[in-house]
Amino acid sequence: MRHTERVTSPVPSATQQSVSPYVEFDRQSWSKLSASTPQPLTAEDIDRLRGLGDPIDLTEVDTIYRPLSRLLSLYVASARGLNSATSTFLGEELAPTPYVIGVAGSVAVGKSTVSRLLRELLRRWSDTPQVQLVTTDGFLHPNAELERRGLMARKGFPESYDQRGLLRFLSAVKAGVGEVRAPVYDHLTYDIVPGEHITVHRPDVLIVEGLNVLQPARTTSDGAPSLAVSDFFDFSIYVDARTRDVRSWYVNRFLSLRETAFTNPRSYFRRYAELDDEQAVRTATSIWETTNEPNLVENILPTRGRATLVLTKAGDHRMHRMRLRKI
Repeated sequence: MRHTERVTSPVPSATQQSVSPYVEFDRQSWSKLSASTPQPLTAEDIDRLRGLGDPIDLTEVDTIYRPLSRLLSLYVASARGLNSATSTFLGEELAPTPYVIGVAGSVAVGKSTVSRLLRELLRRWSDTPQVQLVTTDGFLHPNAELERRGLMARKGFPESYDQRGLLRFLSAVKAGVGEVRAPVYDHLTYDIVPGEHITVHRPDVLIVEGLNVLQPARTTSDGAPSLAVSDFFDFSIYVDARTRDVRSWYVNRFLSLRETAFTNPRSYFRRYAELDDEQAVRTATSIWETTNEPNLVENILPTRGRATLVLTKAGDHRMHRMRLRKI
C-alpha cells in the first residue's frame, strides 16, 4: 500500500519567515485580527452550512472565518479603489467586475464548508451583499463522455474537466457580462444534470470552489501558452491537512453516506449501501488509494504554494495555522 504524507514543519524562526513569501499566524494571533468585527452567524446558521463529517462550530467560525471575512472585505474594497483609479486615469467610467475567490483542496478536506461559510459571511458585509458560489463539479465532462474517453476512473483529475468551458465562464464573469451560466452537477447521480444551469448575475463576489482550480496553465499541442483558471482569481485559498487525516475523513464520510445518500434508489453509489462496516472501509480505502490520493499528490498538493492564503487543519478539523501571502 502506498503511503504518502506531507510532514508539517514547526513554526519557522524569524529568519526563516523573512525569506518566505507568506506571513504565518497561529490560531490565537489570527483570531485577534478582527477583534472589533461582530459575529454575524448563529449556531443554527453553522449547522445549516456544515459539510458532512466537518464538525465546525461557532467557536471555529469566530476564531478563523470572522477575521478572514474581514480581510476579504478589505481586499474587495481595495480592488474597487483600484478600479476607480483606473477609471480616472482612462477618463472613462469602468464598472467594477465581480471579485473572484478560488477555493482549492483535496476531496474530504472541507473546502465546501469553507466556501459556504465565506459566502454567508461576506453577504453580511454592506459592500458585498451579492455573493454567489459555483463549484467546478459542474464543469466535469458528463459520465458518458468520460466513459468514451476512458477517464471514468480518473474523475476529478484535471483532464476530466471541460477546461475550455470553465475558462469561457470565468472570462465572461470577469468581463462583467450581466448573466453567465454554469452547468449543474448532481452528487446523488454522480453526473451532470442535462439542461440545468446556475446563472451568475454579476455578483459583488464570486466564489469558485474545486479540486484543481489552482492548476497552472497547460501548454497547448502547438507549444503556445494558455490561460489558467487561477488567472481570473483576485484571491485564492488552499485548504490543507496531512494526507493521513484527509484519508481518515474520506473513509468516515463514506461510512456516513452509506447510511444516508447511498440508500437513495437514484444514487449512483446505491450498490454500496448494503456493505457491512469492514467491506465499506475496505471499499472506501481502495477508492482513496487508487483515485483520490494520487490526484491529491500529483495534481492538487503541488498547487498549494500558488494560493494567496493557506488554511491548515489539524486532525480534529480545527484550523491551526494560517499563511497569508505578502503583498
